[in-house]
Amino acid sequence: MTRKPQPPGLAEADLLSPLGPAGPETAVLGADGHRARMRTRLLTAGPDALADHEMLEMVLFLALPRRDTKPIARALLDQFGGFGAVIAAPLADLMRIEGLGEAGAAALKVVQAAALRLVRGAVMEQPVMNDWDKLMDYLVARLAHEKVEQFRVLFLDNRNRLLGDEMLGQGTVNHAPVYPREVVKRALELHANSIILTHNHPAGDPTPSREDIAMTRDIQRAAQALRIVVHDHVVVAGSRWVSFRQEGLL
Repeated sequence: MTRKPQPPGLAEADLLSPLGPAGPETAVLGADGHRARMRTRLLTAGPDALADHEMLEMVLFLALPRRDTKPIARALLDQFGGFGAVIAAPLADLMRIEGLGEAGAAALKVVQAAALRLVRGAVMEQPVMNDWDKLMDYLVARLAHEKVEQFRVLFLDNRNRLLGDEMLGQGTVNHAPVYPREVVKRALELHANSIILTHNHPAGDPTPSREDIAMTRDIQRAAQALRIVVHDHVVVAGSRWVSFRQEGLL
């Protein structure tokens, strides 16, 4: 039987494949072994066995099963830095990454939300003031990667359990407007007995500014008039933080 000549540039394996000539689909199939190896490493050796780009690949291939997610993961890290900075990046910035799309961006935001719920759950399991380290872990996770200043208030009951964590001000890279009357009003609405103030310094220095100190004293005066205790004000900058209480500023 005479065999038909192959078209130039096509290998025999391409002709025999049910998917036809090598292309994007074939490339994805070729990545299956890589994905399986990463999955095995994760399940047997734990998450520390995976590099940042591998963690991102795994998250993304759950959302983008027909795509090669390695170049997308690399592009994300090139643009934003480490794993934490990627999942905390603003949605508009994520959508500029070629190939990510809404599904990939949503997957990253689910990871961010899960991480925050995990550390928040640890804080809510007991009175907030009982474990300072867990509280700082939560505040850093919440604020460390924000690109503009965000002012938040933790509202506590009479046993220092968390009633709510709310953003009451958001602004520029060096200023977030907040009004003492709004802080106190919200505390009354939640029947809070005490509060913890916190905000971030995106520029990277957690040292409180003169404006931070003045604003904190204004809130403290307004709160004291209604017998609401201000336990602390924590300024977060990346992985570093400063406590007003520990610095003698409150």
